[in-house]
Amino acid sequence: MSRREKVTPEQVGLPVYGSRRVSGLRRGEVAALAGVSVEYYTRLERGNLTGVSDSVLESISRALLLDDTERSHLANLARVANTSSSRKGKRPASPPEVPPIVRRIVDAMPTLPAFVQNNRFDVLHANLLGHALYSDMFEEQGAPVNTVRFVFLSPVARRFYADWETVARTAVGALRVEAGKDPFDTELSNLIGELSTRSDAFRVMWGSNDVGTFRDGVKRLRHPVVGELELEHETLPVPGSAKLSITVYSPKLESPSEDGLTLLANWSLTSGDEKLDAAEITDDSLRD
Repeated sequence: MSRREKVTPEQVGLPVYGSRRVSGLRRGEVAALAGVSVEYYTRLERGNLTGVSDSVLESISRALLLDDTERSHLANLARVANTSSSRKGKRPASPPEVPPIVRRIVDAMPTLPAFVQNNRFDVLHANLLGHALYSDMFEEQGAPVNTVRFVFLSPVARRFYADWETVARTAVGALRVEAGKDPFDTELSNLIGELSTRSDAFRVMWGSNDVGTFRDGVKRLRHPVVGELELEHETLPVPGSAKLSITVYSPKLESPSEDGLTLLANWSLTSGDEKLDAAEITDDSLRD
């Protein structure tokens, strides 16, 4: 329904006669574009996807101008709806563990912040610079640290993320994708429930039914120690695990952000009373 409301008749080549009470498409218009009856489309829109074929899903996806992420999400909803009740309740005996070789790879990138997350965006492992980049998040939360919880519940997140609104909406969209893959994940449901209860912003964004994914892009951060950083990020799946991914941040070469990460790396190598104060980090420490 939310996708139907976003598509205008003009976008799909339908004529418009007189005034319309809805800004998007009517159910009958989507049904006609998809080649199904209005009654059948209405049943699907109300959440009854039992027995729906791939060809019908594809026709509806085209009618609603769904992008690749939205198509995949619709397919996941249909797959879950057509999974037997006996299989729905099954869960892995334990949460996915970070393979030792993945830990070593992440730790072996001393100049790039990197961490491993699961499908609920819990940070299961981070290298030293990853800890330093998200120092506020690691200091605020107990294990497991969760990036989405940080975005919506931390009092410093809106200052830390220069583009907080974009980061927040992407996080909500990614959570909805994961919920579509496995709506019977109790811990994921608990996280969504917690965020809905404690964050008005999350509750409003969740209600938009948008979906999205964490893949690649650029984040602008305001770090409490080294100031503004503009970092490209890439999220890569861990081979052999459908629920683990590695996120790596990288600055452009010879940029102020590269200098900032170097300063941050120096800061992260100190500990306790020896830790450099933000005001004490100078160009001399960078050259060292």
